[in-house]
Amino acid sequence: MMKIRKSQISFIVVILLCIVAFNACKVGPNFKANRNKIDSVAVYRYDSLKLATQDSVLNISWWKLFNDPVLDTLIKIGLAENKDVLIASSRIEQAAAQLGFNNADLWPKFGYSAGATRGNVIGGQATPGLATSNMFTGFGTLNWELDFWGKYRRSSEAARAELVASEYGQRTVQIGLISAIVGTHYLLLDYKWREYISRKTLELRQESENIIQARYDYGIVPEIDLNQAQIQRAIAASAVPLYQRQVAQTEHALSVLLGRSPGPIHTGVKLEDQQLPPDIPVGLPSLLMERRPDVLQAEALLHAQTANVGVAVAQRFPAINLTGLFGAVSSDVSTLNLNPAAFAIGGSLLGPLFEFGKNKRRVEIQRRKTEQVMYEYERTVITAFQEVEDALVEISTLKDQRLARQDHVNAAKNALRLSRERYDKGVTSFLELIESQRQAFDAELSLSETTQQLFNGYVKLYKALGGGWLSEQEQNDATLQN
Repeated sequence: MMKIRKSQISFIVVILLCIVAFNACKVGPNFKANRNKIDSVAVYRYDSLKLATQDSVLNISWWKLFNDPVLDTLIKIGLAENKDVLIASSRIEQAAAQLGFNNADLWPKFGYSAGATRGNVIGGQATPGLATSNMFTGFGTLNWELDFWGKYRRSSEAARAELVASEYGQRTVQIGLISAIVGTHYLLLDYKWREYISRKTLELRQESENIIQARYDYGIVPEIDLNQAQIQRAIAASAVPLYQRQVAQTEHALSVLLGRSPGPIHTGVKLEDQQLPPDIPVGLPSLLMERRPDVLQAEALLHAQTANVGVAVAQRFPAINLTGLFGAVSSDVSTLNLNPAAFAIGGSLLGPLFEFGKNKRRVEIQRRKTEQVMYEYERTVITAFQEVEDALVEISTLKDQRLARQDHVNAAKNALRLSRERYDKGVTSFLELIESQRQAFDAELSLSETTQQLFNGYVKLYKALGGGWLSEQEQNDATLQN
């Protein structure tokens, strides 16, 4: 059997202790999140509740506030089948594999080598007078670049931060998808309601035209009244296919968001019967940086890029490599394990000396990239503040606008009723009735659009706040952690 001397063991132990000491060093800047650097107001400008210390949006699945089971089903389908979500999930797996790939560089690489030769060559020179002989070898190999400067640890740090960024990226995609599904759902309800209004208006105008046609046939009204009635019927008739087309196209868009081929979408409660969700506290602006997944993703990417600076700095220093062989050599395979152990341990130092500033510029490139990512992070935070403020003012003003639209509809319908009575009694011209019909039609369409915009204002707010559990499992896990 091969025998290992005590001196060999001692030498190996000394080498390993040196390795542990060497690995304590890690060059380059350490990342430190500095969220206080970004200015933010104390409270949001249009936060009507002003409950800055409360933050219930973090603890709810916000889309359930709309109280629409059909919408809940659409969201579940989208989260399970949407292609962008599946791509984001795959990126997490890729980032995890990349982290494992980078971590492998921290450890020695073990291999093996075996060979068999026959000849009369010694030291690369032929020796004709020497008898032909055999040589059999078997070795285990070791190759280890000591991470003295922290190059590989910084690389693993960057990969770990990118893994975190990919997880936040997935959540960003999921929240964006939920918002898109809810927003498109209400747009679909809007178009369906406008199509219904158009059909109802067409029926009324068709009845009106029939009455005017009969009156014209008996010579009671002039031909201009008949033409005007025909124009109004045609206007309503042209609106029906317009909204039919928009309904179909919106259904197709929603189908793609669900990860399915374009097709019809079943809807539940009509737009006019939908209940507005309750107002919720939006919390402190400073809390937004701690929960918006796109902000946290940008912060993780900044961490990764900061670690890459350390990798570049470490490349300016020499690489320290440890190599080793341990095995046996014999002229006969049968005695390979009976000979004394053959081993070799060596080290090498390889580093840059003069490369016309290339290594220095490499570090400068990574520092500039870090600066750019930092600005992108700050821009993401500022944009997040803007989106919350915009959503708050949108909800506030659309509520007032919707009330005005409702008053407009009520007044227009009453004016239409009075104009019809006045025309039937011969008190006013047909032009007054036409104008009243037009105003009532436009008022109903505008009310539908404003209602849809108000619902989507809430969608924008919840998306901008970045909160809400995406599943019951996620909420349960968070509860257990707390």
